[in-house]
Amino acid sequence: MVVDDQAVVRAGFAAIVDAEPDLHVVAEAQDGAQAVRLAREVCPDVVLMDIRMPGMDGLTATRLLTAEPTEPAGAAPRVLVLTTFDQDAYVHDALRAGASGFLLKDALPEELLAGIRVVASGEAMLAPTVTRRLIDAFADTAPAPDPELLTSLTPREREVLTLVAAGHTNAEIAGALGVTTGTVKSHVNALLGKLGLRDRVQATILAYDLGLARPRRTHRE
Repeated sequence: MVVDDQAVVRAGFAAIVDAEPDLHVVAEAQDGAQAVRLAREVCPDVVLMDIRMPGMDGLTATRLLTAEPTEPAGAAPRVLVLTTFDQDAYVHDALRAGASGFLLKDALPEELLAGIRVVASGEAMLAPTVTRRLIDAFADTAPAPDPELLTSLTPREREVLTLVAAGHTNAEIAGALGVTTGTVKSHVNALLGKLGLRDRVQATILAYDLGLARPRRTHRE
């Protein structure tokens, strides 16, 4: 489902998605309230969510959509936030609210499609350079989590959490640690369960909040 208050933007995203044989737009919504209502009817797997809209904004809609499973799907839809980045100060809160990741609105079509497929598969869509800047900008204003959370992790799980927060894939982490991707996946699932986190996005935010990871800035940034 595509959610945006601009009809032209919705039509553009829908055209890109519907051109793919394995993807289909089941609904379009012009604000958060309509998105929540339609989600209960059509049960989308993924929701492309704009943040700043009149009426119910995307942040509120994200909280509502990810809080309860839709029937008959029996699972909450995955929310992929679409943002202009420089203006959307709510993205960090959207991730905390349950969004599975975000893309810039000027992303290339192939990046949009890849993001949808990644999120639909149950993974998180992290745009590393934007993630670093977002978390750096907003982590200082977020409530600090309890450092005692990490005591439940093994040293290897803590190491994997740090690498996840740095934006590495399971394959990259496996190469760095000299283990199989299956082992990495097991570590990721274990640490998510112990910390009560839904996916890698929430794990990344927690790692930054606890000081396990910090943005690496370039001269351009």
